[in-house]
Amino acid sequence: MLETHSELDAEQPPRPMRPGTAGDTSAAEPPPAPGLRITRAHTRPGVHPFDEVRWDRRDVVLTNWRDGSAIFRQRGVEFPSFWSGTAAAVVASRYFHGVPGSPEREWSLRQLIVRVVTPYTRTGRRLGYFASDADAEIFEHELIWLVLHQAFSFNSPVWFNVGTDAPQQVASCFILAAEDSLESVLDWYRDEALLFHGGAGSGVNLSRLRSSAELLPSGRPAAGPVSFMRGADASAGTIRAGGAPRPAAKIVVLDVDHPDIADFIECKAREERKIRALRDAGFDMDIGGRDLDSVQFQNANNAVRVSDTFMRAVATDQQFQLHARSDGRAIHSMRARDLFRMIAKAAWECSDPGLHFDDTINDWNTCPTGGRITASNSCSEYMHLDNSSCTIGSLNLLSFLDRNRLFDTARFASAVGLVVLAMDISLSFADLPNPRVRAVTQDYRQLGVGYTNLGALLMATGQAYDSEQGRTTAAAITSLMSATAYRRSAEIAAVLGAYPAFPPNAAAHRRVVARHAAAHAVIRQPADLDAQADLFLRAGQEWDRALFLGERHGWRNAHVTLIAPTGTTGLAMDCATMGVEPDLSLVKLQKSPTGSCMRIVNTTVPTALEALGYPRAAVARIVGFIAAHGHALGAPGLRPEHQAVFACALGPRAIDPMGHVRMMAAVQPFLSGAISKTIRLPADATVDDVAAIFYAGWRKGLKAVAVYRDSAKVGQSLSGVTLPLQGTAVPDAYLDPGEPAAHPVPE
Repeated sequence: MLETHSELDAEQPPRPMRPGTAGDTSAAEPPPAPGLRITRAHTRPGVHPFDEVRWDRRDVVLTNWRDGSAIFRQRGVEFPSFWSGTAAAVVASRYFHGVPGSPEREWSLRQLIVRVVTPYTRTGRRLGYFASDADAEIFEHELIWLVLHQAFSFNSPVWFNVGTDAPQQVASCFILAAEDSLESVLDWYRDEALLFHGGAGSGVNLSRLRSSAELLPSGRPAAGPVSFMRGADASAGTIRAGGAPRPAAKIVVLDVDHPDIADFIECKAREERKIRALRDAGFDMDIGGRDLDSVQFQNANNAVRVSDTFMRAVATDQQFQLHARSDGRAIHSMRARDLFRMIAKAAWECSDPGLHFDDTINDWNTCPTGGRITASNSCSEYMHLDNSSCTIGSLNLLSFLDRNRLFDTARFASAVGLVVLAMDISLSFADLPNPRVRAVTQDYRQLGVGYTNLGALLMATGQAYDSEQGRTTAAAITSLMSATAYRRSAEIAAVLGAYPAFPPNAAAHRRVVARHAAAHAVIRQPADLDAQADLFLRAGQEWDRALFLGERHGWRNAHVTLIAPTGTTGLAMDCATMGVEPDLSLVKLQKSPTGSCMRIVNTTVPTALEALGYPRAAVARIVGFIAAHGHALGAPGLRPEHQAVFACALGPRAIDPMGHVRMMAAVQPFLSGAISKTIRLPADATVDDVAAIFYAGWRKGLKAVAVYRDSAKVGQSLSGVTLPLQGTAVPDAYLDPGEPAAHPVPE
């Protein structure tokens, strides 16, 4: 558990104040407290975390799923005995530093953890984060324990870069900017390339670029944003091919009123048609295929940024105007429903574009004086200012179940506070790609604490993903995470000061935090969650504390939480499910662009069956059936009322697609950023199904939504071993403007 120095401990919060009533707290502040005190939650005095586990030596070999050839081999690597072969393979092949086969190559998880954690502790000591050297040691041991026991992971760039002679890039998420000039576009190309090389991803909104229907000052037609996207896509593909730590990750956003919006919407769908034609002609177009580089737009996600004005025009069947970038005049008008259906059809065909809901995003903006939020990172979870960055860390929720299969709120809150502290420290030694991003990051100090393995947590505790009980549990955990993060951020501000841009944004930031707290107040705890009453109570107390301390000290960070996809880091933590997702399938295959393929089996099923009261023999029979069939439908002895607990995104008893939207709506009110999540649809889903999901996402207050129809892309990275027996119908009622929002959030 994390605690502040005694002066802060003596403070007792009164009733939370209304947002914006206290004014600017930057003046007349008390002297900073002399560092933070840290107490142990997972470790013991005098015992190093490394000495409490049994270590094994093993060989790691990854083979190409196409021809069986070895693509990575390292013998004698050292990991704790409880780490799976998959987790060890991911970490050894992707995060161990040094040339394979050289004496400098890391070979033990201990080396990796020490390399990364040491700079955090050293910097925290130097800058006065800790009240004493003893507190610094406890911080170091607690952080090591969380990583060692797969309860937490930093984002990949930390493992790639920290403690090496490479630039100390710690952020995986960047939002860049492109103005309406060739020089700015070329800066965007360069900045993206450097970020990809360091293992990060980026996003950009190209809506400032004039359209192909407008003229340049020379009188010649402008190229338009889609033309410049081709160059950026080629650059991203080249950086990936040039040996970057992971494939380029990027998103391109365009406002729905841009005159080139139709070309933007359809650009990836056209390329997917080419891919299918080339595949049918015998070309290799699968993931990592040698002929895939012959098509465009394969290295970016696309998103259309829609306004409330546009969505209301869709609902009421009105015309919608597209506006020139150079002077703002309306140069084209079209039926809003036609444009909306064009978006849905393209997403049905190739999974792009997704939607960003501009007004909702900016209604939760903590820093409006810094500008509007116009874009996101590559996976749409980090949403803040242009030319900014965000370092991400994710907690493995399944690690916080106690022996009675109850969520340990005290240990979880302690871990959240610890990682907020660690991630804030990293901003003091992080390298950034250019002066613009450096200035914004230092002024706003954005963090992205999140979690992963939610689907497995719900399954392990016998809760169906698409149930009121499951959604309430997810909402309460998310609320506790954000409340604790904001409380810790305020405590750091008491010691080292609020983020520099806080004073002009104080009222807006307090308003947003108060909205989070108000959303928690309307969560209704169902009777079947009485055993977890402490979860709801602790979250409410943390919000009270966060508001009270924020009124007095401000916050150290303008952005604190989001939910990332945690692909690689989730595998490194042996997570059965990623981010906020349910499991795709109880047994699945994952391909990578490098040629490796992993068969991933959900390991949570036995725990879930035990939680539901099944005897050991029945558990063995059901697990054996799942291993043979890839799903639980028809498993011998599995009671009908428990089928929903084992429902996945795909399969014979797939989760209703609207169930994904409902889960996102349950947790979104408690996040600074958004949710990286793909709503999976069966192969026989329709364009109307996609449109219904997009419309429901807007109505329910989501910031972003993306879909993927099974087999929509030739190169599909993740697939279940069984396909759906039949699709799940989605009501074709998405055009009803009177549909109520699921969880209205009070101001």
